[in-house]
Amino acid sequence: MSLYIVPVPIGNLGDITRRAVQVLESVDFVVAEDTRRSARLLMHLDIHKPVMSYYSPREKEKARAILKRLNRESAALISDSGTPIISDPGFLLVREAIAQGIPVVPLPGATAFVPALCVSGLPADRFLFVGFPPRRQGELERSLRSLAEVPYTLVFYESARRILALMTALSQTFGDRPYALARELTKRNESIVRGSLSRFAADMEGEPLLGEMVLVVGGCLSGPPMEGQVKLKNREDVLRLLEERFHLDRNVVRDAWMRKTSG
Repeated sequence: MSLYIVPVPIGNLGDITRRAVQVLESVDFVVAEDTRRSARLLMHLDIHKPVMSYYSPREKEKARAILKRLNRESAALISDSGTPIISDPGFLLVREAIAQGIPVVPLPGATAFVPALCVSGLPADRFLFVGFPPRRQGELERSLRSLAEVPYTLVFYESARRILALMTALSQTFGDRPYALARELTKRNESIVRGSLSRFAADMEGEPLLGEMVLVVGGCLSGPPMEGQVKLKNREDVLRLLEERFHLDRNVVRDAWMRKTSG
């Protein structure tokens, strides 16, 4: 049979897709991280299916039981909110299903970091999704140092009680950069705070730090060159690049350059 990867709303229940509802209605059972939370969603949709729990401490054990059923039944993997596997359990189950030849069918849908990135006002053509950073201070510092020269926009998930500590560590490691903090996306108390890391304490003044957080931070503008970029140190480097990339005669370009600069 098949394993369907079914995104569920991150807040507003109206964000679930028609196809997601159709799949949840058609499968034999549902696999969920928190069965109580998923039961509320299924009740809202008037869908009545058996639900199996699948959570981090017992992923391997739970995966074996689910895979046995998948040999004769179909299932939908859902998360507490958003798209399964993105900073949530599910990777081991999907990997084993693929290894056993069980079809895995992904559905597009809600996830928190995409709307946060879109509304951040920061470049979204290239970005690095970091997810939840390490909790231990030493591991966090090492992780941020490894990201300090990444030239792409960075996207973090963090809890409300740790967000200020993360922003402090980012400011100390990265220096001053623009950021956008998206809180409670699609919910009643949704808010977007934009500012700079050097002033995050002032930016956060009066903001209730509750709910789910997505932090988007600008990339390093002086980091190592991206793939395909070339560092040009002097005039000869420029002439060589024009010759190699655009097949221009170096001597002709040099003469024109000299006439321009001398005239």
